[in-house]
Amino acid sequence: MSIRVGICGTGAFAECFIPLFKAHPDVENVVLCDLDTEKLKSKCEKFGIPDSSPSLDDLCERDVDAIAIITQHHLHGPQAVQAMKAGKHVYSAVPSAISMEEITELVKTAEDTELIYMIGETSYYYPCAIFCREKFRRGEFGHIVYSEGEYLHDYSHGLYDVYKWRYGSEWEKNFGIAPMFYPTHSTSMIVSVTGAYATHVCGMGFVDRHEDGLHARKDNVWKNPFSNETMLCKMSDGSMSRVNEFRRIGHPGTVGMSMYGTEGSYEQQSGPIGSGYSTTSGIWLTKNRDDRLDVTDLLECEGVPTSEIEGAMGKVTGTDGTHEGASKLHDLSRLPKEYIGLPNGHAGSHQFLVDDFVRACVGGETPPNNVWDAARYLVPGLIAHESAMTGSPLLEVPDFGNPK
Repeated sequence: MSIRVGICGTGAFAECFIPLFKAHPDVENVVLCDLDTEKLKSKCEKFGIPDSSPSLDDLCERDVDAIAIITQHHLHGPQAVQAMKAGKHVYSAVPSAISMEEITELVKTAEDTELIYMIGETSYYYPCAIFCREKFRRGEFGHIVYSEGEYLHDYSHGLYDVYKWRYGSEWEKNFGIAPMFYPTHSTSMIVSVTGAYATHVCGMGFVDRHEDGLHARKDNVWKNPFSNETMLCKMSDGSMSRVNEFRRIGHPGTVGMSMYGTEGSYEQQSGPIGSGYSTTSGIWLTKNRDDRLDVTDLLECEGVPTSEIEGAMGKVTGTDGTHEGASKLHDLSRLPKEYIGLPNGHAGSHQFLVDDFVRACVGGETPPNNVWDAARYLVPGLIAHESAMTGSPLLEVPDFGNPK
């Protein structure tokens, strides 16, 4: 069985995924979709894709089995609902939604239609998350006591340009979405390791003081004073968690996690965000003061030659190609041989995101980062922002349950 995939949105980020969908052996056809006619024509020519669609409305009427939504972040929730109601499986870039109303409708639609929904959360596949999942599976953490995740991304590192590109002349009043509306890079690493989720949260915010005054504009659509937010969580397994989402910060940028258990702990500091992600340190610790394992080498995403891969992939290729941007912890033997040498990004995650989604559509199995996971990644942040805006009380977090 193979599937036909429509890709809605052909901007810079979509360019990372178009080649991967096109090359996947279980994808028989790709249709590109964009409202910008000239950009759509240019991207079809660039990637050698003859089929195109001028709008999501049109794409939903096309003979495609699935739609990958890689549009502006505030459109993801409604567009995913529209695609599923049209009978299409959905892959969505993050975030899944930007309000409780949107995430509620998204989960309900996925449950009602019984279609595949997968959120494209890159951090799920980061080497640190993979390392901790394996340690947790083996019981080496013992009982989890405390965990922390953080996404530090200063506005000056490209985010001004993103707002200008998304909103044009209206960018200034659309600037400054609440950081906790985009918590999933941090929360997904924690939730994906243990399966525990936030039951109660307390949010705190740092009121923006930048001279540009964009957060303070009276016509700002977000009405959000905070450039930096912190969330403290009570988790369903009895542990505690802290998440930082900072957008005004003297830091080169990072996505990272640490986790502490009664028997073992993992500590990490991370380097720059994006395709050039590298880890400055990753350490496994136990009660034995001499038992200190530096795993930095395992976490580095510098690419892995196929000659070093154990499993079927090396036997199938018989060549010395390279899985770009991958680490030694990634299970590269499970990826299609067609991915060798293709672009990768965000700590080796892109190829796994596409492969897991296509596998789910073809096999009819619930993928990782499914709609219920997406809700557990997002909803705590929404509630934490509500807490931060109302004096930081501890608030209960709605939960949509486990995969049905």
